[in-house]
Amino acid sequence: MDYSGKEKEAMAIMAEADKKMKTSHSLFGSFFGSSSKVEEACDLYVRAANMFKMAKNWNAAGDAFCKAAQLHLQVQSKHNAAVNFLDAGNAFKKADPQEGISCFCQAIDIYSDMGRFNIAAKQHISIAEIYESELLDIDKAIAHYEQAADYYKGEESTSAANKCLLKVATYAAQMEQYQKATEIFEQIGTYSMDTTLLKYGAKDHFFKAALCHFCVDMLNCKLAVQKYEEMYPAFSDARECKLLKKLLDAHEEQNIDAYADAVREFDSITRLDQWQTTMLLRIKKTIQDEENDLR
Repeated sequence: MDYSGKEKEAMAIMAEADKKMKTSHSLFGSFFGSSSKVEEACDLYVRAANMFKMAKNWNAAGDAFCKAAQLHLQVQSKHNAAVNFLDAGNAFKKADPQEGISCFCQAIDIYSDMGRFNIAAKQHISIAEIYESELLDIDKAIAHYEQAADYYKGEESTSAANKCLLKVATYAAQMEQYQKATEIFEQIGTYSMDTTLLKYGAKDHFFKAALCHFCVDMLNCKLAVQKYEEMYPAFSDARECKLLKKLLDAHEEQNIDAYADAVREFDSITRLDQWQTTMLLRIKKTIQDEENDLR
């Protein structure tokens, strides 16, 4: 599809906005005299940005939104500036993820300054997702999920904070930071078991915490399972708990076939996700390594 017409239209609107800014500087020396011209120029930059979006020229759209944001800051219109920076970030992330992150950070600074921490947290999640899927920098993704969780906790948005922390724990375990992952899974499991609507999900968090323990040490896992059963008696009847006990027995007996059979049986009824499968394979490898050591 030919978008050249929309692009030309957008460029004409940009030129008109630039012209307005020049006349505002030359005709009005005072700050207040030029503010109406600045507002008009902002509106034009936003119109041009939306035209560039329709033409799928994401960099040009991002630049236009940034111009509007900078002008809004000049006239102390912080909320509008933050909105423009968010729009710029969403445009840039389709073509230049790093520039998108820069815009989201500027929006975060403004929203934090205004005390709008829930909105700032959402933008930290947007940045974390760019690091996850586009830039493949998991350490930075973790840092932004943690910052989002901190902001949500400060606003008493515990469920939103926990969603971010689950991302942190999942990645921490993948990077073999098992203690960090375990602490988060246990904390969220404990919160869930005390919350009526979330109670059923507690077993999943305790299961993941136990797998992290198991990756470090079998005895740690055995003690953890006992602790979870005492804290949350319903865990004893969960298929996840029964699986853990079979795996512990198989590990103790160095019986790799029994281990594989227990996993296969569980997976035939309740599908294991990729993360769980990865952890279970790591544990299985410890049995194989110990078997080799004994030979």
